[in-house]
Amino acid sequence: MKNLEFREIGSRRELFVDDWLIDRLEGALRLVLHQALPQEAILETDHPWEGCMSNFNTVISCFPRHRLYYRGWNVRVENSRKLEETRPPTICLAESVDGLRWERIPTRLFEYGGSRENNIVWMGAGEDRWGMHGFSPFIDRNPDCSSDARWKAVGAGWNHPGKGLFLMTSSDGIQWSLASDRPFLASYAHDSHNTVQWSPQEGCYRAYFRDRMEHEGKKLRLIMTATSADMKEWSEIQPLTYDTEARPDHLYTNNIFPYPRAPHLWVGFPARYIERPWTPSMDALPEPEHRRLRADVSLRYGTALTDTVFMSSRDGCHFRRWNEAFVRPGLREKGSWTYGDAYLAWGLLETPSAIPGGGIELSFYGTEHYWRGEKTILRRYSLRLDGFVSLQAPLSGGVCLTRPLLFSGERLSINFSASAAGGIRVGMEDPRGTPIPGFGLGDCWECLGDSVDYTVRWKRGEEVSRLSGHPVRLRFEIRDADLYSFQFGPAKR
Repeated sequence: MKNLEFREIGSRRELFVDDWLIDRLEGALRLVLHQALPQEAILETDHPWEGCMSNFNTVISCFPRHRLYYRGWNVRVENSRKLEETRPPTICLAESVDGLRWERIPTRLFEYGGSRENNIVWMGAGEDRWGMHGFSPFIDRNPDCSSDARWKAVGAGWNHPGKGLFLMTSSDGIQWSLASDRPFLASYAHDSHNTVQWSPQEGCYRAYFRDRMEHEGKKLRLIMTATSADMKEWSEIQPLTYDTEARPDHLYTNNIFPYPRAPHLWVGFPARYIERPWTPSMDALPEPEHRRLRADVSLRYGTALTDTVFMSSRDGCHFRRWNEAFVRPGLREKGSWTYGDAYLAWGLLETPSAIPGGGIELSFYGTEHYWRGEKTILRRYSLRLDGFVSLQAPLSGGVCLTRPLLFSGERLSINFSASAAGGIRVGMEDPRGTPIPGFGLGDCWECLGDSVDYTVRWKRGEEVSRLSGHPVRLRFEIRDADLYSFQFGPAKR
């Protein structure tokens, strides 16, 4: 009998982002990656201290408001075949109550153009503007963290990002100060969005940052990681590893963090960088005149393209990475399909659906219109809760049998979407595959509709507590439906 190792899941939410729970798939059932859907533009960086090069941004939920930290910077591409910085870089702050409508927050901390009437929170320290490049803030969840350093941020020097990351601290996330003029994790290519966060699962800080490594005769941009107990001494550096199906792509950013609804899972949304040759197809992409102008400065500025991919991990080091895009450059005549577009901000928010009665969805925030003109556009992207990957079957149907698992709870809830003709049934079996009396597929009322929290019911009812703590297998029978996640938990009151 194949693999009787038990998976202990307790009452946590499990997503089908990998095959950790899957023993086998039967019929036409398969794992399918879903794409985030473009929604409204939430911000245009058109103020004098902002500009067309806003990237490496961060969204953080800090009840009762959400925060967006974004970069202001402007570069002009000249006919003289050069890039000219027309505005120095800034880090700016916007806030939102619902994640849909955002407003700049006046901070009046830094003078720009002779005035302090702006929303700038950081402009770097020292001549090299330490901490500016890839400024990445986070709320420190370390229980031993002092209140005056509850907010932290890391960033490289603006002029010399390879010399290491600098640490900034703040009590409120608005007024920042350099914690030390000594950088850490030096000698790596930190010209990206490098992130650090407290990992409660590991009881330490985990950093993700960019470097380069030789692969099949060329240098790849890739993601490295390291851990620290105190943000001073760091473990041995190691590159992330991936499942065997992952392509050896350039990954420009990492955007890795624990998924809030299932924090035992790390999710990542790295920007993928693709260099292509110049062909007639390049002239068919948006704004060919500006593309050629950029290519005159450097060919890759005109021909490189970027999008965002999705990956997940259970240990923060080895990832299941999808080769297909999670965010595509999009159907737009302007402001898309170039190097720097379709970068997602680090973090996600739970926001109300734009559809009345649509409940809560996930929101991400990506860039477009990079390089061009005097502004970048930040656009919201949406996804259903847990909707990264699903078990999907056509109407002909398919079956997923899980490995033996140990759960705790009184009911089984599933997040699923079905057609009017489709549905899902769930059977519970012992580790050897024998249906448990009263909980077989034939005993389950077919789950109909579309819900992020649907209670599975058998003819005997929904109560499953008598099986809690005993090894069981789940058999999901799926027809013209998507199954995103499931969770055992308390009965609904």
